[in-house]
Amino acid sequence: MEAKRRIKLISPRMSLRPMDSRLKTQMAPPLALLVLGALTPPEYEVELADENVERIRHDDSPHLVGITVKVDTAERSFEIARQYRSRGVPVVMGGIFATGCPQRIAPHADAVAVGEGESLWPRILKDLAGGRLRKFYRSTGPVDMAESPVPRWEMIAGKNYLYPNTLSISRGCPWRCDFCYKSAPNFHAGYRPKPVPNVLAEIESLGTGHVMFVDDNFIGSPRYTRRLLAAMRPMGLTWHAAVSADIGRHPDMLEAMAETGCRSLFIGFESVNPVNLASCRKVQNRAELYDRTIAAIHERGIMVNASIVFGFDNDTLAVFGDTVDWLAERRVETMTAHILTPYPGTPLYARLQREGRIIDFDLGHYNTSRAVFAPSHMSPGELEAGYLGAYSEFYSWRRILQRVPADARQRAAFTLFNLFYRKFGMATALLGRAGLMGSLGRLGRIISYPRSRRFGAWLRALRSVRESLKETAPQPGGESSHA
Repeated sequence: MEAKRRIKLISPRMSLRPMDSRLKTQMAPPLALLVLGALTPPEYEVELADENVERIRHDDSPHLVGITVKVDTAERSFEIARQYRSRGVPVVMGGIFATGCPQRIAPHADAVAVGEGESLWPRILKDLAGGRLRKFYRSTGPVDMAESPVPRWEMIAGKNYLYPNTLSISRGCPWRCDFCYKSAPNFHAGYRPKPVPNVLAEIESLGTGHVMFVDDNFIGSPRYTRRLLAAMRPMGLTWHAAVSADIGRHPDMLEAMAETGCRSLFIGFESVNPVNLASCRKVQNRAELYDRTIAAIHERGIMVNASIVFGFDNDTLAVFGDTVDWLAERRVETMTAHILTPYPGTPLYARLQREGRIIDFDLGHYNTSRAVFAPSHMSPGELEAGYLGAYSEFYSWRRILQRVPADARQRAAFTLFNLFYRKFGMATALLGRAGLMGSLGRLGRIISYPRSRRFGAWLRALRSVRESLKETAPQPGGESSHA
């Protein structure tokens, strides 16, 4: 019998920011590649190789290599592609950077996928079988989300992720913020969710009552979100999501979120300065409503993870301290901060390039921790120092104690994130690298959320940690740790 043709899908090693530990690299699997796996016909053998959780070899010879590319992983992607192409293995590149800047990808790949995989992957495989790969594959329109399959979860069996229980239920965004790739020309405008029955099936496929929605905006269509929440109500879930800052204008939806098990929301506040928000077309954000929104979320026992951006044209050196003060006074549980980053292909990049303000073209520095452009009211060095200082201050002991949630339901998760992810993330990551990442994630979820506090669940999690420790412990007569 003829051997199956082999396809290798690669997620390149991501770059780490100064405040990140290895926990970030092992956070969650690359869903886009799992969807491609589900789209691959059975006559192919398909493998996922994720450099973020495992050592992978590049000296093998599959029939096709597919690489998902982000801006900060581009140079690593090019190196991997070079190794395979030098031996005659064809390489196709896709992902957010390939879609945003296909011409910059083209010299490094045999084919570039511009757009969404559901419409492109079957055409690529057909041409591969016929020995006639084209240079560019472009989607002609937005994908019907009913055609997006459940990710092929078996591809991550045995891989060491903190949160393997992630899902994406939509594409696109109703907003067009000028620093976001969704505002770039090759991305389809508008918000497109999956049919509610498909989402329920995908939740069930995870086999757990704790899920994380990783969409850019869980409330991109309030009408759809209300229908989904009604369908989720009997499932008894604990869940987390990212939403736009206008969630506060929908108190009924916020109430339904709490009732269906929502326990934290990632919100792109970006800035407390209305002028900054207007300058980047963040029209859905109204700074004067932030206080009311945060209070309404906290009243329902839900944590807030605030996304903050530093480096807007109206930011001065005072912005760092003022922002940390503002967040701490409102007991915002966690902060994810970024330096304003003009991703190539976005309207922000085009504007700053016209103004001659792009000063760093190293793609590896486009990970939101470096000042790759000249700010208006400070130097690039001051922007980077202020950004790092804001992180250090926000996660200082004084600020952590100041931000302890008033609602007891939030305190366990608050403590785990602030201490074991941020404060002592390096130490926690060492346990994760010993093969315990999945066990740590399960134990953390049980500690954090009352729905999971059952004796049997505790026992299973503790047994999993114990067995993993046995497997990674040196055996008598085995290799010395000093070898």
